Amino acid sequence: MSDILIFSVAFACLAFINLYRLIKGPTAADRMVAGDAADTLICCAMILFSLFSGRGIYLDLAIITAMLGIIDTLLVGRYLEGRGWNDGSADRH
Repeated sequence: MSDILIFSVAFACLAFINLYRLIKGPTAADRMVAGDAADTLICCAMILFSLFSGRGIYLDLAIITAMLGIIDTLLVGRYLEGRGWNDGSADRH
């Protein structure tokens, strides 16, 4: 039980540091990286809660959240790169 408490305190410190970068980030890319890190922290929190409660449903939710986070990072990164949501192949005649 004390291991989970120690991890939770460390996890909360990381979440606050990440929240600062998400709000204060000087560029959009910094905010995107902080958002991706927040997604990872949420997945870790779900795994931690799953271990604490003994229920496996939170592991499934963590996997789904991680998969959606990867897709979100790819789409936002592509948009910030300046290519838009598609690669332009639909605009060709």
